[in-house]
Parts: sequence; structure tokens; C-alpha cells
Amino acid sequence: MAASFPASTHTGPTSPGAGCSSSCSERLMSWTGLVLACLGVCLGLTLAVDRSNFKTCEESSFCKRQRNIQPGLSPYRALLDSLQLGPDALTVHLINEVTKVLLVLELQGLQKNMTRIRIDELEPRRPRYRVPDVLVADPPTARLSVSGRDDNSVELTVAEGPYKIILTARPFRLDLLEDRSLLLSVNARGLLGFEHQRAPRVSFSDKVSLTLGSIWDKIKNIFSRQESKDPAEGDGAQPEETPGDGDKASVRGAWLEHGWLGGWSGKAHRKPELRLAVREGTAKTGGKERAVCDGQGLLSASQPEETPGKTERDEPGAWEETFKTHSDSKPYGPTSVGLDFSLPGMEHVYGIPEHADSLRLKVTEGGEPYRLYNLDVFQYELYNPMALYGSVPVLLAHSPHRDLGIFWLNAAETWVDISSNTAGKTLFGKMLDYLQGSGETPQTDVRWMSESGIIDVFLLLGPSVSDVFRQYASLTGTQALPPLFSLGYHQSRWNYRDEADVLAVNQGFDDYNLPCDVIWLDIEHADGKRYFTWDPSRFPQPLTMLEKLASKKRKLVAIVDPHIKVDSGYRVHEELQSQGLYVKTRDGSDYEGWCWPGAAGYPDFTNPRMRAWWANMFNFDDYKGSAPNLYVWNDMNEPSVFNGPEVTMLKDAQHYGGWEHRDVHNIYGFYVHMATADGLVQRSGGVERPFVLSRAFFAGSQRYGAVWTGDNTADWDHLKISIPMCLSLGLVGLSFCGADVGGFFKNPEPELLVRWYQMGAYQPFFRAHAHLDTGRREPWLLPSQYHDMIRDALGQRYALLPFWYTLFYQAHREGFPVMRPLWVHYPQDVSTFSIDDQFLLGDSLLVHPVSDAGAHGVQVYLPGQGEVWYDVQSYQKHHGPQTLYLPVTLSSIPVFQRGGTIVPRWMRVRRASDCMKDDPITLFVALSPQGTAEGELFLDDGHTFNYQTRHEFLLRRFSFSGNALVSSSADPKGHFETPVWIERVVIMGAGKPAAVVLQTKGSPESRLSFQHDPETSVLIVRKPGVNVASDWSIHLR
Repeated sequence: MAASFPASTHTGPTSPGAGCSSSCSERLMSWTGLVLACLGVCLGLTLAVDRSNFKTCEESSFCKRQRNIQPGLSPYRALLDSLQLGPDALTVHLINEVTKVLLVLELQGLQKNMTRIRIDELEPRRPRYRVPDVLVADPPTARLSVSGRDDNSVELTVAEGPYKIILTARPFRLDLLEDRSLLLSVNARGLLGFEHQRAPRVSFSDKVSLTLGSIWDKIKNIFSRQESKDPAEGDGAQPEETPGDGDKASVRGAWLEHGWLGGWSGKAHRKPELRLAVREGTAKTGGKERAVCDGQGLLSASQPEETPGKTERDEPGAWEETFKTHSDSKPYGPTSVGLDFSLPGMEHVYGIPEHADSLRLKVTEGGEPYRLYNLDVFQYELYNPMALYGSVPVLLAHSPHRDLGIFWLNAAETWVDISSNTAGKTLFGKMLDYLQGSGETPQTDVRWMSESGIIDVFLLLGPSVSDVFRQYASLTGTQALPPLFSLGYHQSRWNYRDEADVLAVNQGFDDYNLPCDVIWLDIEHADGKRYFTWDPSRFPQPLTMLEKLASKKRKLVAIVDPHIKVDSGYRVHEELQSQGLYVKTRDGSDYEGWCWPGAAGYPDFTNPRMRAWWANMFNFDDYKGSAPNLYVWNDMNEPSVFNGPEVTMLKDAQHYGGWEHRDVHNIYGFYVHMATADGLVQRSGGVERPFVLSRAFFAGSQRYGAVWTGDNTADWDHLKISIPMCLSLGLVGLSFCGADVGGFFKNPEPELLVRWYQMGAYQPFFRAHAHLDTGRREPWLLPSQYHDMIRDALGQRYALLPFWYTLFYQAHREGFPVMRPLWVHYPQDVSTFSIDDQFLLGDSLLVHPVSDAGAHGVQVYLPGQGEVWYDVQSYQKHHGPQTLYLPVTLSSIPVFQRGGTIVPRWMRVRRASDCMKDDPITLFVALSPQGTAEGELFLDDGHTFNYQTRHEFLLRRFSFSGNALVSSSADPKGHFETPVWIERVVIMGAGKPAAVVLQTKGSPESRLSFQHDPETSVLIVRKPGVNVASDWSIHLR
């Protein structure tokens, strides 16, 4: 849906009509008038991202403070005497030798070659946030044992694998080794920064008042003890002692410890000199600089801190921060955490989406760090590290010899700095190092900085990238297996006007012989943007509309956003308000912000009770007008707040459990996605698989559905950037990714739109979407000369649905991405490490979409020493590795099948995937130079969990060797009855046989008809006629 408009200057809750004229009334204006008048006038329509609406590191006080920590000796020391080694973890105290604050380090060896590091305060004033619900389970541990020790270090051996961990005490650092090879170091640059919690700050004037009052109380107490009775006046009791040296000392101390000069002599005391310098966190007393804030909110240093030692100066923004017109109260003070990781031998790092940037991450020294903070960025720019809609704090490092991963489990605003000791060197410089035998090992250093929470990091030690994928999947889960229909084509725009418009679009696909599975409805379908409702004038009979779509085997997706119109007559709002399920302000009232409906409340999805309530709303009795073929889209769930700081929620808003929004911001959208997916499962009694698209995401979001790259623009650079953006998401588990075909903003010219259909046909999530200000762009509205080109792109997508579905099953089972960078399969080919204009689907297809205007050819890199690649259109064979110049026309989609693979296709393209699920399969066998090939096919009913709960599925393995193609079960646990049969086998790279023979169990051998093309070496075997579930073999003789 549309990106939000730039934030207004409002700083607090806004009433629905604030700043708008009465002409904005939805009863008096059309829906377009309402949106454009209210939002365009009130919020200010702009045409590109306004960077000033979003913070830089310099404007983010904690990022600036963390970045001000310079590399060098760390002030932290491990207290080895405190080391405790249990069956599941090692703990040891860390002390900041400047502040004397104690932290506790928990170190765990984990099974599957992983290590977990957690650092927290030993005695925090209040618990620090630990991210729940992202991990699928507590990861099983691998026992640590002490294998060596000296005065300054401890050597630990991990029970599983050849790994050792060296814990160095002063300065604190960790080194992970495999045998004698250093894999990774922690805090090697000394950038550990852990802002401990302190007492709430008292204002400067209050501090002075409190301090002077405290001094006066002490003096009065001392003098009150000096008062005594004259013995002659007494009752015979002994008189009290007169003040001695001790009392004098206490009075002197009372004055001295507060920075007052002079002594106590029992005589008139000269007026003390008190000079206070008003600056952040310090007072100058008698020419000496002393800390103002000592952890107790007092001026003096006499009240001891909770931990003794040097007191700290508060940097600007530590206790209160202002950005534009918004103030962040920071009632708990500065709590940021940061840590550095050094990766020797690594020059290429990837991941940490979402950014509109190249696949390979860039060095950030001297510029902005990569930012992870879910934001609604209007018309985002390309090739910069600005935050976008989602955040996955996972980084992968790759070299020809090793792969590693770092998973920084923190849901607060996070910045990531990347530096390299080879940065800035030219290729010649690197060659010179090599020729001169330079001993300098390439190294990448990664520094993570988060605003709050604890340090909780998983080190994924590979050694291969496949191992890293499995390791990460074991922690956060794998991609949900999508229903088959969701892998087809989706048609969307903001907005289809009414039921008649929806049904006309539905009919248009049939009239023009174009396949389509889903039509989408944006915010205008609801009654005044009250989600879970239908506009009564435009969508009066939603069930009838849904039934008509279902008769064509099509689905509908409706948007349900997590901002709720503040309206006393709106049931959703009334229930959330009465049950206290909204996010709260810092003073405990319901948080309100401005979004599409006007004034809106924001459900607190961090509350399990809220998520359960939301899931129940998708029951058919609660979501009136919904049906089993209605699915859901969660947009604006960063959360987007038009009048909030950076177009999002105030950080000091209050969530379930007393946590601030700053602690949970990046998982808010994750929880919306979770609750919606749970609702769709629940409405079917746990039978049907959900489909939910979410704009915001976090680690683990892959378990709940699809994501997309947000509100892109109809230009060629946005077409290009969709490849590295989706590749980056796939590397960190989110395989179900796509980009708005045609671009959300602006109007694409026909050439660009055709090229975008060709690109989208080979990306996992395939949806066209457009802004309400753009022209209608259903495919048949293009000039007729472009119809066949789009029809062909759609046809290629639908033919490959068995292949796509199998890839998603493999992603679901193993955690491997569906869409992959070339280096994943060619880890030693340095040429592939930075390629992000082409990609692999599984290990079988290489795709190089055309993404330049007016292109007449593309340069395709075909990797693999001794490998062959077949052009899927011409069947021409090419040897790797080589860079191939391929001439193209506007109809061309350069796709190559790797020799050694088998790809299943449906060759009868019908109106929707559900019409094709029982169609026969054609197998495309691409032979390797050794005359071998293999592939898999997954089939089930396409929509239920029966594959999981009842093992109702087929996983067939096809293998070709020795001139025989064999079909066997790849998972004997599965069983599924299906009419699907093998219609044809196309073998690329084959000679002409004398005969082709089919063998099946219990049946006599039979000859099959075939056709051989000697120019292309393609053999086509016709109608084997065997059921796909059976075991069989085809022999070339």
C-alpha cells in the first residue's frame, strides 16, 4: 500500500479533524478526495524521501555515544576468580575498570557448531529486555570444559566439534579457534560499550536544592548532638561528651565531600567558595571537576554509587532526546550496548536487511552505519544504508575457505558499522601485496550498537554456507510452506473501486487468456478505513464477490492494518479500549497517533492476550463478509505513525510487561504478522495453511508468510535493486520475497513494465501493485504488441510452479533460500562474490533478467569449472566458467539450466494454479558432462497442513546416470494419492538412442516413442504415462 506521507509537526495525539477543513468529511467527499485532501493537505504530499525526517547516527544520541568509543584497550576485565562452569554454560563477571560496574558474561557452546554470548548487568536496577518468541526453542547446548589456564586467560574446549574458545581477562576478549586457526574474535578492538542503568536524573536546580538541604541536615544533626545540660542543672547524670575530633571530622567531611572549601575550627568559618559550572553532567567546585550525576541523582559524590568508582558524565541526549519537534523522555536513562567482532580472512559480508543497497555490504567507516529500525520510508532512495521497513540482525561472512554468521538478537534500534583492513586498496595494491608475499591477512570488523536490551549474540560457525543456513534455521525456524496459489500471480492496486471493478478485473484475465490466482484490496475497501469491515456502498455483498472469485479458483487478499480508528461506534476500537489492549503513553493513557483513518490507536501486539484477541477476529463470525478464499495483508506495521518521530511510535510509549517501545520496536511487526497468521490457521480449525503478507519483519518472520520490498518506484534502478534486496532477505531466512511489479509510485513505460513482469516471474513473490495516483495498468491495458510478452512471462511462471513449490518445501525443510546468490553454490569462485544482477533458483536455474532500458544484449556469468549450462529456450549448451554475451529482444528472459539437474514443469497453463494441480508433469533433464542429473518433486494437496500432520505428501527423487532415468521416493514417510502422471521427458545433452524402454514394478517392459534433435542434442521421450507416485525407470538403449 502507499507509503505514508512525511511526518507532520504534531507532537501529540491528533484528533481526526485536527488541521483539516470540513471538506475532508468522508460523507461529503469521494475516497480519492478524502485521501488526497486530508492527507495531502494535512501531512504534506512530497515526491521523494525527505531525509531530514529520519535520523543519522550523529542525530541518534546512543549511536553517537557508541561510535565515540574508539578502538584501543578495552576498559573491561574478566574476573577469572568469579568463573563458574555449569553443565550448560560458563559465567564470569566483567568489570569496567573505570566505572567499577559489574557485568555478567554467559557463554554457551551450542550443538551444530554454534556459540552463544550473553552480557547483562550483574545487578540491574530493573530487568533489561530479552527478546522472546523469536527463537523456536532453547537451543541445545554442547558442554564446555576448561582445557587450559594461566593468570590472564582460560582455554575452553567445546564438546562438539574441533572448537576452542580463549577467554582473555585483561583486556577482556574472546577468540574462537578451529584447531589452531582463528575464526573470530570478540572485543578485539575494545569496542564493548555497556551503558549501565542509573537512578532517574534529577534536574540541576533540584540537585542543588537537595544537596544544600542534605548539608544543612547534617550540620543540624551534629550540633544537636553537642547540646548538653549544665551538670549543676542536671539530675546527677553525667554530661554528654563535647564534640571531639571525630565530630569535627564529620562536619569537615560533610563540607568537603560536597565540594565546599575550608575547614572546621569551632570558630567563625570563612564563606565557602562555590562555583558551579552548568554543563552536561558536571560541576566545577573550587577548580576541581566533579561528577554531578552519581547514580543517585544528587550533586555530590558523597552518596556512593551502586558500584564504587569514577562517576560518569552524561552525554547530550542520555536522559532526554529531541528530534525535530518530538521529545523522548528516556525515564530509565542511557542503556545502549555495543560490541565488535573481528573476522580474519573475510572480505565479503552480506545480510542485515532491509536496505536498498547492493548485495555485498559496504565499508561504513567515514560514513553512515547500516541502520536497523523498522520505518515507513516514503519513496526510499537506493544505494544507501538508511533503515527501511524490516530488520533482520543477521550478518553472513564469506571467504573461499569459510562461512560464518553473526545473529545479534536485539529488537531495539540498531546500527552496524563495517570496516576492513583492505578497504581502499586497489586491485593493483592487493596484487602487489600478493607478489611481495605480504603477510597481512584480510579482515572485516563488524560493530553492533543497540539502544537498549542486553547483548545476546549467536556465532554461527559454519563451516559451509549450507551449515550456516541450517544453524540459523535451527534457531528461528524455516520459511513457512506457502499454499500453492500464493506462488502464482497476484494482481493489486490502491484501490479497486468496488465489487464490479474486482469482478471486471477477474474477467479480464480470462478474456485475455492470462493466468492469475489472487486479486487484492487496499484500504478503501473498508468502511471508513475501519479494518475488518466492508464499505457498504462499494462492497455491499462481499460474500457474493468471493464466491464468484472462488468459482474461477481465485482468491482475494484484503488489507488489515494495525492502526485502529478511534471511533466510539467501531466495535474493534471499543473492545480494545475496554480491555486495555492498546499501547499506552508514558502517563498510562491510550497512545494515539495519526494514520490512514485519522486518529488511531495501536494494539499492543507484544501482549499475548492482544494477539489472541486479534487472531479470533479472523473467525468467519467475527470478520463479517470473509470466506475461506479471503487472505490477509498487514501493511503499515513498523508501526507507521504519520505524526510520530521518524513516522513511527514514540520510544517512551509503554507496552505489555512495562517495556518501552524502544525495547520492542523492531518486533512489533513480527507480532502483527504472527497474530494474523495464527488467526487464519485458527479460523479453519488448524487445517488450512495461511497466507499473510507483511511489510515489517524481524528474525523469525519467515515462519508466518511473505514479505516484500515496500513502496518502490517505476524506474529502472528500482527494477535492478529488487534482486539484491530479495537475495539479502533470502540469506537470512525470508525466502518468500518480491517487489511490486511495475513500481508502486509513478507510471512505467511499456518496456519497463514488460521487463518487470519478466523479473517478477522469476522472483518468489509475484505481485503487481500501484499507487492510487497511477494509471490503471492491468496487463491488457498495454498496447497489444506487449500482450504476448507479458503472457509469456506469466506462462513461464505457471509452468514452473511444481519447481517453485518443491524449492519452497526444501526451504521449509532445510532452511535453504529459494532465490540464491551465485556464491552460495560457487563458494571458491571470487567472481561470484559481488554479483547481484543475476541469481540462482535452487541449484538448477540461473536467471539474468534484463534490467536496462533499450538493451540489445546482456553479459551473463556462467560459473563452474567443468560445468555446462543450457539455455532453456534454445537448449544451446555453454561451458562454464565464462562470461557470455547474450543478444536479447524485448521478449527475452535469459534463463539457463545447470547440467546435472532435473526440473519439473506443468506445460498446460490455465487460469489459476488450482486448475493445474492435477495436470501431468514434464521433466526437463539437463545432463552434466558426466552424463548425470538429479532433481526432486514435492506434491501434496497444496493448501492444508496434512503434509505435516498426516504425512500426506510425495517427495520424489529423479536421478539420471548410466543412460537410465530412475524415479524413487526421497521420503518413505510420505504417502499421497494423486492423478498426476509423467507426460514427457526432455533430456538435454543426450545422444540418439536406438530405443527407449520403460520399466515399472510388476509390469512388462514397454517401448516409448521419442524424438531426437541432433543439432541441439535434445531427446524428447513421449508419454511414459506412469503415475508420479510410482517407482519406475526409463532406459536409453
